[in-house]
Order: sequence, then C-alpha cells, then structure tokens
Amino acid sequence: MDVGIAATGVFFPPHVETAKDLVEKTGIPEEIIIEKFGLIQKHVSDSSMHASDLAAQAAKSIVEKTGAPAIDVLIYFGSPYKEYPVWSCATKIQYELGLENAFVFEIMNVSSCFPIALKVAKDMLVSDRSIGNILLVGGCKESDVIDYKNTRSRFMFNFADGGAAALVQRGTAKSRILGSSIITDGSFYDDVKVPAGGSVMPASIQTVQERLHFLDVKDPQGMKKRLDPLSVPNFVKVVKTAVEKSGYSLSDIDYLFPLHTKRSMFFELLEQLGLKEEQAVYLDRYGHMSALDPCVGLHLAERQGLVKKGDLLVTVSAGTGYTWAATVIEWGG
Repeated sequence: MDVGIAATGVFFPPHVETAKDLVEKTGIPEEIIIEKFGLIQKHVSDSSMHASDLAAQAAKSIVEKTGAPAIDVLIYFGSPYKEYPVWSCATKIQYELGLENAFVFEIMNVSSCFPIALKVAKDMLVSDRSIGNILLVGGCKESDVIDYKNTRSRFMFNFADGGAAALVQRGTAKSRILGSSIITDGSFYDDVKVPAGGSVMPASIQTVQERLHFLDVKDPQGMKKRLDPLSVPNFVKVVKTAVEKSGYSLSDIDYLFPLHTKRSMFFELLEQLGLKEEQAVYLDRYGHMSALDPCVGLHLAERQGLVKKGDLLVTVSAGTGYTWAATVIEWGG
C-alpha cells in the first residue's frame, strides 16, 4: 500500500543570530564556529513564541490547502522542551489549527524523531483504513536551554529554533515512504540531560542559582571516547539497512537529509555513504532544531528544485540517549 509525504511546511522566527553574535556569547573564534561547528547563522525565537506556536505556524499552509476536516491524526514529534514540563502541546496545536476531527498524541525521542515519526505514520495508515491523513508537527525552542558559559555543552551551541510539519497520506503521488531502520544504545542514557526540574532533582532556588536547568553533558571526554567509534558507523548502518529494506542499495541514494552536525562529521558520513556534498542539505544557515532537521532539509530541497521524480531520498538523524534512525522516501515529483 502506497503511503507518502504529500506536503511539508516550515517556519522560522524572524530573529537571526550570526556566528559573530555567538563569538560574543561563547568566546569561540568566528572561524571555528563557521568551519568546525558548521554554523553561519541560526534563527532564535523571542519570549512570545514557544514550541507549539512554531509547530502550528509550520503546519498552517498544509492545513489551509488540505482542509482541517481531512486531518484524522496529529502527531507531535518535536522538542521535549515546551511551555510546561508535564504537558501535551499536541492538544494546543490541534485546537489552534481547528482540527476538530483529529485525535492527537506525541512521540519524543529527542533529535532522532522525524524518521521514526514517518515510520509510525506510515504503519498507522497501512494498518487502519479509517485513517487517511496524518499531520506530523514539530517545534523547537532549544536555544533557551543552552548555557553558553558551560563548555561541557559546547557541541550543542548550534541549537536553534523553528517549526516543521509534514502531511503523510495514503495514495499520494508526491512520494512513497519505504523502509526504516532504528538503532538504540541505551548505555548513553545518562550522558546528556537537563539535570534539574524532574523527580530526581526538583526545581528549587538552589537549582536555579547553580544553573542546573540547562542542557549539560555529564562527562564530555568520557562520552566522546565511547561515542566516536559508534556514531558514524551507526549512521551508516541505519541508512544501509533502511535502503536495503526498501529494495535498493547505497549507490541508489540520490539525496540525504541529515540532522545538523559539526562539519567534519557531515563530510565523514557523506564519504562513508559514497555521496557528494551536493547530494545533501547542510543546515549551516539554520542550525540544529532537535528532530526537525531532516524535515526542514526535505522542504528546502523541494522548494529549491533539488529533488526530482524517481529520486531516492533518505532522512537520517540521531538523538542523545542514544538512538540513530533512518527512513527512505521515493520521490514522485
């Protein structure tokens, strides 16, 4: 049964922080931010916009074109950092978009979640004929949870804000969602987290004073030592497995939509997959937006006319914890 992405949407808050702005915040030289972090600029929202608002803005054009009554399910796949700590923003998004016929839920696996959300949506449409249209929505305001004075969290200084959405539909001629592959190594569960605000360390005056409500890395060197031998090989493995489950091989890939990483990892991944730089979208003008990156990359590539009928596309991402995920799409034009 053919299930594919029928439309995508994105939204970026108007305020932009450049590499030069980050020099003032971090003390890191501008050339390192651009060349090593791979960041020319990124969008950052003000206090008036939250993850749910960014997600809803990204989905508006899709809802206007499809019609609110046609949306059967809304799935939030974006950042876990939202307006409130114990709260579903999917219900707010459903209400604000007027999707009265849609039931909603959230899936969260930090930055790895878009390829997983595609698989979940496809599997739901295949298994349940009463569902015709699933709207995937994600928002990210993770620039809020970065402490630029904490060098342990240095690899997350590229975190940015935005919204992304994708309409997954049965029988669309636009594309076909094919195979997926997911790897999780739970030994990294304690490496990256916001220490305070949960049941282990409830919020207090002390946790605020000690700046424990920002993302932190428990042992950067220890994590790097364990993660470096695994990261790119696991990226390659999920891509290879997803492509082969789809009936293709790595040499058939036309375009890759990865999460935003440091530039050296991006090029290493391309080399391992046998791809050229022009066969991937690198978000150096947008930064890393949690799970949104592959969806944003796909949207930008389509708008720029980079993908064509018959192309084999791969969305791939990874999230702390640690999970790697890839989903293959055959583009219909």
